[in-house]
Amino acid sequence: MSEFEVIETRAGGRIKAWVKGVPVEPQARTQLENVAGLPFIHSHLAVMPDVHFGRGATVGSVIPTKGAIIPAAVGVDLGCGMMAIRTSLTANDLPDSLSAIRSEIERKVPVGNGRGGSHKETPARAATALRASGMAERLDVILKKHKRIQRTA
Repeated sequence: MSEFEVIETRAGGRIKAWVKGVPVEPQARTQLENVAGLPFIHSHLAVMPDVHFGRGATVGSVIPTKGAIIPAAVGVDLGCGMMAIRTSLTANDLPDSLSAIRSEIERKVPVGNGRGGSHKETPARAATALRASGMAERLDVILKKHKRIQRTA
């Protein structure tokens, strides 16, 4: 038995869903089928176990495209800054427990904006880059014009 379930949609799209034992909301399933049937979807839509209904597209879905870009299909900050990178490491190179590695990553990678995130201040390297690019001044102009927007890390 494969690790994922293959779902063929009425519109001819394909979904590979890693949802074994995870209920998928009917609204989320409809969303997935609609997106999978779009003409620019490359190969198949991938669905992760955290799948749930979202605005625009289903949260927990990976939407591979060909000849199209969907920059904010599921909000604008979900997975922000995340990247999957293949390394030369194998399981034998890693300790039995990954908790120390995870703690170090969580300590060093800037996330959040002070409302539950781990950084209340913009990290120094990011602040320097923001100033050097000239974007800080442009952001200040926007913040003055739109008082309800809050500057966050």
